[in-house]
Amino acid sequence: MTETGGPEAGALSERLDSLPTEPGVYLMKSARGKVLYVGKAQNLRMRVRSYFNAGGDGRHQVPRLVKRVADIGVLVTSNVKDALLLENELIKQYKPPFNVRLRDDKQYLALRLDAREDWPRLTMVRNFKRDGAQYFGPYTSSTGMRHSLSHLRRIFPLRTCSAGVFKDYARRGRPCIEYEMKRCPGPCCGLVTKDDYQQLLQGTELFLRGRSEELVETLGIRMKAAAAAEQFEEAARLRDRIGAVEQTVERQQIVTERRVNRDVFGLARDGGEVEMQILHVREGRVIGASDHAFSGVEVDDAEVMASFLGQYYVGGAERQIPGEVLVSIAPEDGGALEGLLADRAERKVSVWQPQRGAPRELVELAVRNAEIELVRRLQARESVDTALAELQERLHLAALPRRIECYDVSHLAGTLAVASRVVFQDGQPQKNDYRRYRIKDAAAGDDLACMREILGRRLARRESEPLPDLLVVDGGRGQLSVASALLGDLGLEADHVGIAKERDDESPSIRVKRSGGLKAERVFLPNRVNPVMLPPSSRGMLLLQRVRDEAHRFAIEFQRSLRSKVGLTSILEEVPGIGPRKRQALLKELGSLRRVREAEPEELARVTGISTRDAEMLHDFFRALAEIDAPDEPPPEPASEPAGSSAGHGEGEADFPN
Repeated sequence: MTETGGPEAGALSERLDSLPTEPGVYLMKSARGKVLYVGKAQNLRMRVRSYFNAGGDGRHQVPRLVKRVADIGVLVTSNVKDALLLENELIKQYKPPFNVRLRDDKQYLALRLDAREDWPRLTMVRNFKRDGAQYFGPYTSSTGMRHSLSHLRRIFPLRTCSAGVFKDYARRGRPCIEYEMKRCPGPCCGLVTKDDYQQLLQGTELFLRGRSEELVETLGIRMKAAAAAEQFEEAARLRDRIGAVEQTVERQQIVTERRVNRDVFGLARDGGEVEMQILHVREGRVIGASDHAFSGVEVDDAEVMASFLGQYYVGGAERQIPGEVLVSIAPEDGGALEGLLADRAERKVSVWQPQRGAPRELVELAVRNAEIELVRRLQARESVDTALAELQERLHLAALPRRIECYDVSHLAGTLAVASRVVFQDGQPQKNDYRRYRIKDAAAGDDLACMREILGRRLARRESEPLPDLLVVDGGRGQLSVASALLGDLGLEADHVGIAKERDDESPSIRVKRSGGLKAERVFLPNRVNPVMLPPSSRGMLLLQRVRDEAHRFAIEFQRSLRSKVGLTSILEEVPGIGPRKRQALLKELGSLRRVREAEPEELARVTGISTRDAEMLHDFFRALAEIDAPDEPPPEPASEPAGSSAGHGEGEADFPN
């Protein structure tokens, strides 16, 4: 038996010998009691001992895990299926570092059709329920699903309105604009018969189930019948419908002649990096795909596959379970997984590793896609590592800046002052750690005071939130000096820099092309007069820009949301120095808020009680408001960095969570 090290080795050896031989779940724990790994087994003693046998069955692949194990806890279950359920629950509860954890627990989109309604319609849902309705999917992309649904409605127009809207238009006696656009047959106003609507419904079902041949044959019979009855307009509509169906089917990939539903799992691995690719086959066609990435995986592929399948179908959101699950690696305890999935689906479910024929080719396709995505991810990580190393060298940082925090202050002509924090870990945005701040004490137009306030609030939480490897402020020497002073007052040492674009009166030799033109980027360091000018194409500069731009976007987004809450009618209350009497005079003499927004300073100054200074302030405020309301320009294409996230959320102190 392999030595586990330390005084606990003897006790651990005795613990292994005393483990039960029944099925159940085992928890490997550190000396501090932290759960390192959760697994299931048919025979607990045999399974756990296999981790510590150097020769054994060849499963000695987890040296880092074994070295840290100080204790083993077990929970006996009546069978392996129950152990699988318990394993998933414990993984969610303890989040063990050595387990494969499926973080994306959301359900894919699907289309629901309940034929029992008077006038059935398609609705988008995220849960497959046993409620007697028909479900079509899954759709891995909401954009793709909406595109498919929009195309389908042009071929087979069903109503889309809710029951309340349907009754409202029925009461009015005229249909909505969807009828005019030929995207609804107008059942609310009796413009389509039940039989004709049923034919549209039948076509929709056949189309979504992929039964294109049967659908085209049915439409062809109806077209010939309409032509024979000299109903040429109806025959022409059916002809166009057949053409649209055939054109759509040509774009679908047929992978099998059998109308089978399958999920295909392909696994690719490079050391501790694992990529899982899933192909969704419905009615014999690939309708979507998804991938999941894992790092630091120590257990073998069979255990990875078993743990992933358990969490995918059982551990999180209720997913649609197909009749067949094809895998590139046979999972451990596959029989127990089959039984559990069969219980959930209330029908037989096969989990198997095909060896030949079309199923094998499909699995190889999933593996190939997983390999491509794994290579792309590793290359992206290598690019990020290069960028981080460049930043460490050029900015003289104490450590590789794997975790970066960036702060930005934004205000509207001295009003609605807000700030944001974004966090990047290894070059990727960590949305849960984003924070949004409403400036409470500092004057809205004083950028330095605002930066001092939010950094002070951040540093006050340093015990619960350790400082990052690199703290970035959006601004020049002034903002950076604020950060340096706060850190110095608290006796803290942390790498921090400022990043700012050139001023109009500066003309440096190195410029970076931005969406608004050519602007040089300057990076300011503490105790250094001249800024560091990184090459515009350098990976370090591109990463730093991306972090700063995300902080700016997040602050502007918060400012917009606050302003929408304020409302247009009370937006004048946000302008300093404009009290109730001045607001009343502006609206009374100019007639409307729109006139106030569009007025020039001279016109504003003619209003009773409005000084020249007030007029200039109002004009600047509404000009800034117009700029922030303008559509965002498309950002420049990044050279090699992955696209940034456009949403963030999290909670912070007494600040404003997303």
